[in-house]
Amino acid sequence: MELLESQPLLPKYDLNEEQEKKEIVRQYRSLLRVLKPKLKPGDKELVRRAFEIAVDAHKTMRRKSGEPYILHPLAVARICVEEIGLGVRSTICALLHDTVEDTDVTLDEVEREFGTEIARIIDGLTKISHVVDSNSSQQAENFKKILLTLTDDPRVILIKLADRLHNMRTMDSMKPEKQLKVSSETVYVYAPLAHRMGIYNIKTELEDLAMKYLEPAPYREIARKLSETKRERTRYINEFIKPIRDKLDRAEFLYEIQGRPKSIHSIWNKMKKKGVSFEEVYDLFAIRIILTSPQEREKEDCWKVYSLITDMYTPSPERLRDWLSNPKSNGYEALHTTVMGPQGKWVEVQIRSKRMNEIAEKGLAAHWKYKEGGTEEDRFDKWFAQIREMLAHQDIGTIDFLHDFKTSFLTEEIYVYTPKGDVKMLPTGASALDFAFSIHSAIGSKCIGAKVNHKLVPISHKLRNGDQIEIITSNKQKPSEDWLNVVVTAKARNKIKDALKEEKRKVAEDGKYILQRKLEGIGAAYQTFNIELLTGFYKLSSPLDLFYRIATKSIDLHELRDFHVLGDKLEAPKPIKQEAEQRAEADPSRTGSKKDTELIIFGESSDRIVYTLANCCKPIPGDDVFGFVSTGKGLIIHRTNCPNATRLLSQFGHRVVKTKWAKNKEISFLTGIYIIGLDDVGVINKITNLISGELKINIAALTIEAQEGLFRGTIKLYVHDKEELEHLFSRLKQLPGIHSVERFDTESV
Repeated sequence: MELLESQPLLPKYDLNEEQEKKEIVRQYRSLLRVLKPKLKPGDKELVRRAFEIAVDAHKTMRRKSGEPYILHPLAVARICVEEIGLGVRSTICALLHDTVEDTDVTLDEVEREFGTEIARIIDGLTKISHVVDSNSSQQAENFKKILLTLTDDPRVILIKLADRLHNMRTMDSMKPEKQLKVSSETVYVYAPLAHRMGIYNIKTELEDLAMKYLEPAPYREIARKLSETKRERTRYINEFIKPIRDKLDRAEFLYEIQGRPKSIHSIWNKMKKKGVSFEEVYDLFAIRIILTSPQEREKEDCWKVYSLITDMYTPSPERLRDWLSNPKSNGYEALHTTVMGPQGKWVEVQIRSKRMNEIAEKGLAAHWKYKEGGTEEDRFDKWFAQIREMLAHQDIGTIDFLHDFKTSFLTEEIYVYTPKGDVKMLPTGASALDFAFSIHSAIGSKCIGAKVNHKLVPISHKLRNGDQIEIITSNKQKPSEDWLNVVVTAKARNKIKDALKEEKRKVAEDGKYILQRKLEGIGAAYQTFNIELLTGFYKLSSPLDLFYRIATKSIDLHELRDFHVLGDKLEAPKPIKQEAEQRAEADPSRTGSKKDTELIIFGESSDRIVYTLANCCKPIPGDDVFGFVSTGKGLIIHRTNCPNATRLLSQFGHRVVKTKWAKNKEISFLTGIYIIGLDDVGVINKITNLISGELKINIAALTIEAQEGLFRGTIKLYVHDKEELEHLFSRLKQLPGIHSVERFDTESV
């Protein structure tokens, strides 16, 4: 719903008016074709009316690419029907999804024309799209609205996901900083949401498209290698499948087999997580076997097929995933295993029925089609109920809210049991304390430990699938600050924060009284101006924090002697320069010095601006970067693949500044490399000779550890730009015995 911000359906847009009209009609007809099986009497006329209203409303509007805007709602409607499996009402909503926000069409007109249900969904879509304020938490605030509408009617979020998918597919003409912001928001919120709603195809595509803009180099490299190995992969899949087909045919199963490569994003994640190259990712592809079985026999048939496959190929015991006995909360059912195929290659095999496959691809929309006694909706209803409970907690800051939502509702889940055998669903990473709060907030607040599978464990103990937990309580126990570090669920965090706030208020009352006496003692009044001045002076977020710290003696009020009293008001002493600032001024080679200002150019005017380089990712010239305006530290430069980039770009998009490097070979930048090789005589000497002697690169620090014939080393060095670093990488890899060379992104550089 980013108005005029998404991109062309065609590579270059150069159609005349007549061709445009034909293209619009062609797209409309193809929408009707995919919708045909779902049309009931009278539906076609309603869809036609929605189309006519949308065409008229958007008639003067164009997208960034120059194409008529109406092509966007048509594409979104088609995704809703074809890829998510929604019906006529959702199609009408998709066609009209931008009209109330961006044109003269009103919600009342929509309601008169199409009824309350459609008006309510479009109202939800409009609320999602409309950003009320422009403060630091606007993205999170916006997302809060999405969830409010989600719990009213899940179709709102499904249409929004279709809208986001089309915008991601057509984003090439956007400005780079807009591409970064939208991609980060997509990977931070929308892809996990698609995953949670069970629409795996869309989740995967959103992740891949976001990676295309956030990490273009590895994206292109993996795409190229997948393309180059396609023929070889197809040959291998056919060789792997042939004996399976023979066995399934003999057993008279009705089935379909699909072989597909893993997504670029998941391959890249695996490469990073395991520190391996593309060639070393062992399960690059998955085989999916889809059975046509009656519902009462699905489970039995899936296990029979599993048995046939594992008779031929040896399975990896720790890679068996049984989501038949215990489906995921989004309804996903399947049997996954990884087996050793021909040529010693691991292959992931997924076994599911046709019904399960449709649920895996279409998610929530398919549940409505297959609801049996309401079980599927029950799972979602529980999830929605938890979200409603979280939304009802008004005090929560929006940035905290977004973090809590991600950890509580967008991660994989585990199933654990109460002592009586009742099942509780918790997010992965949940602790015994999370479980206690999920039973009841009073039990959580008094929890002192737990018994997991009859063994005593602390409250911080991480739970695993299938654990049975008994909570141990004490009336003397009360929540403490460090509890926030051991819980991941929103409910537990909110209840702990409430209890701490209440405790803090009681303690702060003493601090208030102490401050009042001190101020009166130096002749200043106890008034709002003075309290706010002191709160700012001690860099605290609220007067409550000030009073609390005074009461707990973590603030020394003897400093009040350095303040001036003017009438009944205070004036703070001039701040003393921080040691770090003085060092930076004394050493002109440090980041943020005046010479550094020549290095980066911002905006079209090529103005030089003072900046600092982020410690979390240590960018160097040549890296893809963005500028982030932070409070208190000015402009900070991050790499686009920085561990914190996704969060910053998605939550604080308005603080992102367009950034590019200027050519400057005079300044060196500190970076770090991680090197692994065979522990051979003289290998360290060869490495240092190459870096310092031959390439004249200054080494700042070198750490080497040898163990069992291998050495692992970290080298901190100063380079001018990425080109120089990449040249160093290729030269190091040519040295005999060097196994791998990687750049590392840590604050320890």
